[in-house]
Amino acid sequence: MPELTVTIGGRNFSVACQAGEEHFLQTAAAMLDAEAQPLLSSMGRLPEARLLLMAGLMLADRTAAVEDENRSLRSRIAEMEAQGTPAPQRIEVPVIPPQVGETLAELAARAEALAARIEERRA
Repeated sequence: MPELTVTIGGRNFSVACQAGEEHFLQTAAAMLDAEAQPLLSSMGRLPEARLLLMAGLMLADRTAAVEDENRSLRSRIAEMEAQGTPAPQRIEVPVIPPQVGETLAELAARAEALAARIEERRA
């Protein structure tokens, strides 16, 4: 069982964990340390137990807020799924005016005439 040293609030703690879980332990310790640092900045030196308790409570508060948000979002997802798939929207596309076809035919005729002139000059 690996044993790691983690630092929380400037204090080192030796903690054991399951093999392969070292990264998770280090991440959790870093989160707890991130909560402890502002406490130390504002209150100065605190007893170890009080520092860990307060940092843990602050982290738990954040976790509770995230869980509340997840519950709310899951509820919204369930509501949306219960509504089913909305009916496809009908989109009206305006009819192409007849002048467009005539203009394209005129442009094609001009292009053909230019191509014919170029061919005549080459010959």
